[in-house]
Amino acid sequence: MGLVFILVVGLVAGVVSGIVGTGSSIMLVPVLAAVYGPKEAVPIMAVAALIANVSRVLAWWREVDGRAFAAYAGTGAPAAVLGARTLLVLPPRAVDIAIGLFLLAMIPARHAFAARFVRLSLAQVALAGALIGFLTGIVVSTGPISVPVFVGYGLAKGAFIGTEAAGSLAVYAAKTLTFRGFGALPADLLAKGLVVGGSLMAGAFIAKPFVMRLSPDLFRRVMDGLMLVSGLGMLWSAWIRP
Repeated sequence: MGLVFILVVGLVAGVVSGIVGTGSSIMLVPVLAAVYGPKEAVPIMAVAALIANVSRVLAWWREVDGRAFAAYAGTGAPAAVLGARTLLVLPPRAVDIAIGLFLLAMIPARHAFAARFVRLSLAQVALAGALIGFLTGIVVSTGPISVPVFVGYGLAKGAFIGTEAAGSLAVYAAKTLTFRGFGALPADLLAKGLVVGGSLMAGAFIAKPFVMRLSPDLFRRVMDGLMLVSGLGMLWSAWIRP
């Protein structure tokens, strides 16, 4: 029953992330943590996110901005390796608390970035990639923070979704390989990640026709709601953990 529930949430998360460009991890991590535990949830989500980003790249590959992708991924991927190695030495309760606080902190952070909107250069995109890559290695997902980076570079709609997905794909690939190399991604967790990723991929393709209809205002409200609910859920999990 736990797996069925995860797949249903995964399909919904795939649709949401396919529309707004991010959010699947925010929806799925509390569910995965509740069913499998926080340390298992992170590598499972890394595999699932890998597949989800592949689907978004395939859906929008003609609009991917190669220079923005190279700048972001070039620094983000190695930084994700460092972040993932840091995560492996943290206790489960600390992982719950870190993810929960980070999700809640991203709500005002996203608004602050939006209020100080400036056009970003490729060098600034690369710097942001390094920071976000390291944080992604630790806290599962930083999609809401990567949003203003690519938007600030000047991307929108399909170009934004495809380029952000391509950059995140490189970051999650590095993270997944790190988990695999350190024995934190055994075959059973890999299989679970592939199954969850399949539901995300299906949702991403269902979402494509709706992308052009989404208003920026609705996007912001959906992301804030997802981060609030998921962040509080992770903190609750840490509170009740023995």
